[in-house]
Amino acid sequence: MMLTIDPLRWGGALALCGSYLAMCLAIWRARMARSNGKAGGIAAPADWLVVYASQTGSAEYLAQRTAATLTLGGLDARAACISDLDPGLLGAAGRILFICSTYGEGDAPDTAARFAGKIMGESHDLSHLHYAVLALGDSSYANYCGFGRALDAWLAGRGATPLFGRIDVDRGAPAALAEWQHQLSRLAGTSDAPDWEAPAYGDWRIAARTRLNPGSAGAPLYRLALAPADGALPVWEAGDLAQVSAPGDPDHPREYSIASVPAEGRLELLVRLQQREDGSPGAASGWLCAGAGDADTIRLRIRAHQRFRLDGNAGRPLIAIGNGSGLAGLRALIKARIDAGARDNWLLFGERNRAHDFLCREELGQWLGDGALARLDLAFSRDQEAPCYVQHLLREQAGMLRAWVADGAAIYVCGSLQGMAGGVHDALVELLGRQQVGDLLADGRYRRDVY
Repeated sequence: MMLTIDPLRWGGALALCGSYLAMCLAIWRARMARSNGKAGGIAAPADWLVVYASQTGSAEYLAQRTAATLTLGGLDARAACISDLDPGLLGAAGRILFICSTYGEGDAPDTAARFAGKIMGESHDLSHLHYAVLALGDSSYANYCGFGRALDAWLAGRGATPLFGRIDVDRGAPAALAEWQHQLSRLAGTSDAPDWEAPAYGDWRIAARTRLNPGSAGAPLYRLALAPADGALPVWEAGDLAQVSAPGDPDHPREYSIASVPAEGRLELLVRLQQREDGSPGAASGWLCAGAGDADTIRLRIRAHQRFRLDGNAGRPLIAIGNGSGLAGLRALIKARIDAGARDNWLLFGERNRAHDFLCREELGQWLGDGALARLDLAFSRDQEAPCYVQHLLREQAGMLRAWVADGAAIYVCGSLQGMAGGVHDALVELLGRQQVGDLLADGRYRRDVY
């Protein structure tokens, strides 16, 4: 059979490959610039700074691609964390694109705590600055895109000039991101930048599903083991997230902390069955906990959660604090350290009742008995007249907490935003001091994955 070569198709393919390679090179340059900046803040401002305030990694991901798009157009662009943006750099920069997540009900992400609390509380003349804001948020919260909106108002109030109007993104809405890309293409003078498509979902099956809290007064909580349909387990790190696209609401994926490490040969989640106001089960949790059978396909993809990985903290003692399904993320971190031979792991965990809500009881007991867990402190809020929560455990162990932190420990918090995360933060400020807690945040030794 004779092979016919269509020169138009080959030309198109070569052009596409060239565009893709150029994008990869631009991303590499942006990452190298970011790495160089991290060594000691941002050594020198680029013509274009792309500043991200990220809690779970989405803003950082978009910032890297924003800088890469500008670089592809021949501009000098660099992505940088907002924690590196000091008044001197703010005064020297001529153009900054801000990509900002909102944490909880309108709060700044942890990485932006100092900027929001200090720099935005000061008077700065920013009449020299041209800027734009991409605000990431979730419209189910009352203060939707609260930090991005506050930052935009602060910049305008200090005399900065917007390059274009703020763009609000509701749960990763493609139309809003496409508008941001359109504005970038206009600034960079290029129209051939590849789309920022998220990784495709893979097909998975439920290999095992076990209820962890039978008889609990709380909603059912399940431990799920999932296996890829093609048998090839992808790579992830402790701290990363799984995004599940539920059949009833495929455009709004739900994120769950991964509870296992790849060496265990399976991807595990801890999922609590949610109920809507009308009593019907949540779209994703209902599908995972009850709706999906062994033969059904689970659409899932993995998302790196850089801010909750061990990274530079892998060799430090670990203080893991959480409640409920937050045990998922903490379990993966502890398991990764145990597999690496680290035994200086301290878990403080809270739930309702010891009899029904002591999640992963046998496994945690074995780790404690083997010495893989140096300490295990538990708070069961309904087992006594006065409620006891994990923040109370911290106060009871104040001396131990200070000793571990003085020894270089990192603190990771995973679980509910309302009540637990705020209570733990207040306890840490009370016991360690606001300055030290701020330093731990800035140094990446205090990290949170809360929801």
